[in-house]
Amino acid sequence: MNDKPQALHYESIIETLSENLKKEIGQFNVFYINHDKDDRFDCQSYNRKGLYKISLLKGETKLFYADMTMKFEQYALLFSNPNIPYSWELIGNNHTSFFCVFTEEFIDHFGMIKTYPVFKPGNYPLFELLEEQFNAFEKIFSEMQREIVTDFSYKYDVLMTKVLDLIHSALRLQPVEKHLNKDANSALRITSLFTELLERQFPIESTLQQMELRRPAEFANYLSVHVNHLNHSLKEITGRTTSQLIADRIVREARSLLQHTEWNIAEIGWCLGFEEISNFINFFKRIEKLPPKSYRNSKMA
Repeated sequence: MNDKPQALHYESIIETLSENLKKEIGQFNVFYINHDKDDRFDCQSYNRKGLYKISLLKGETKLFYADMTMKFEQYALLFSNPNIPYSWELIGNNHTSFFCVFTEEFIDHFGMIKTYPVFKPGNYPLFELLEEQFNAFEKIFSEMQREIVTDFSYKYDVLMTKVLDLIHSALRLQPVEKHLNKDANSALRITSLFTELLERQFPIESTLQQMELRRPAEFANYLSVHVNHLNHSLKEITGRTTSQLIADRIVREARSLLQHTEWNIAEIGWCLGFEEISNFINFFKRIEKLPPKSYRNSKMA
């Protein structure tokens, strides 16, 4: 008789979990990091996954966020949303950080996460802390770490309340503004972030996929800058306006879809953010000097 335990498939393990755990797995996690000297932490990978993040930082640090540089000496709490890539640079030694990541669906059991000021575009996301404030936030993160490894069926409900505790405690504080400055490379950085946001929407691979960002003001909102500042930065680096860059990228995708798919003109226009087919036809004709159907026929001839 073979008494060796049998290996379980991942699907079998998932099937044994409670419905509550199945629903929440992958929507929340918490980590602790002891950083090396002169480390630089790039957070773009988390933004690509659509995760919100709260970080508790210890040690002198410089934060690069959109077109801003923020610096603090010892303790800070940082909130980030999935739309703005950022990074921080550690200065000196003895840096540690806690951070938790979670999806919009995870926290929306209690209310819309986007409505909290700490996650709204345009608000400053960094809170400098006194030592006693840092200790209080550290206690919450430590409780999260202990809770997430338990077998309690409702542990994710407990973790949700602790995330809200972090948010509500931060809302009682004043964000860092005295260390905020626009650095010399702000135009280049904001151009890079704009380009990433624009390109992230392509390629269009399905008639069910639609562009989410099309207007300069929408990009500016996501990047937490004024639309005029966005336009000025793009003109400085590229020599072109925000509207020109968006239109050029849309028409490039339109040409590709017209040539390489059998989708009808209305479907292509909708995917590119035009609710009315006439608006798409006029847009395409203005740039290409012929309507979409004629362009498609010319490429198939």
